[in-house]
Amino acid sequence: MATPAPSQVYQLQAGTSADLAEVMEVMEAAFGDTYGEGWTRSQIAGILPMAGVSLVLARVTADNRCAGFSLSRAVADEAELLLIAVLPGQRRRGIARLLLDEFMREARDSGLRRIHLEVRNGNPATELYRDAGFAPVGRRRNYYQGADSRRHDAITFAREV
Repeated sequence: MATPAPSQVYQLQAGTSADLAEVMEVMEAAFGDTYGEGWTRSQIAGILPMAGVSLVLARVTADNRCAGFSLSRAVADEAELLLIAVLPGQRRRGIARLLLDEFMREARDSGLRRIHLEVRNGNPATELYRDAGFAPVGRRRNYYQGADSRRHDAITFAREV
């Protein structure tokens, strides 16, 4: 039997502040021990009401559990992917790509001209972004501090919509 497409197994849904507990569960699992760079609950709660901010949840169709999310914002004619996170046990199933594709679709449908994101140097998600047409355009030296207290560069990626 063929493996179902990610879009059949996961549903994307607009998120709100009512979803913060689930978002934080994903955040802590995805970033906590490995990266130590996740946002806090108050940081996410603070940005959600701002104009142009979008929270999208990827829910497992069978039981409605949150398996991942993306957080983005649009300003003027550009959009920025602020966060994308997937539960470690749900990785490599197309969820991040579904969320990334939705971010790009929303930007295109809104008439934006450019989208960008920033990722820690060495993060395996870099390949996902390159495959989606993003190219590196900048570097912030020692931007992230990892769980091990070491500093890591941030790589800025961008692409036209």
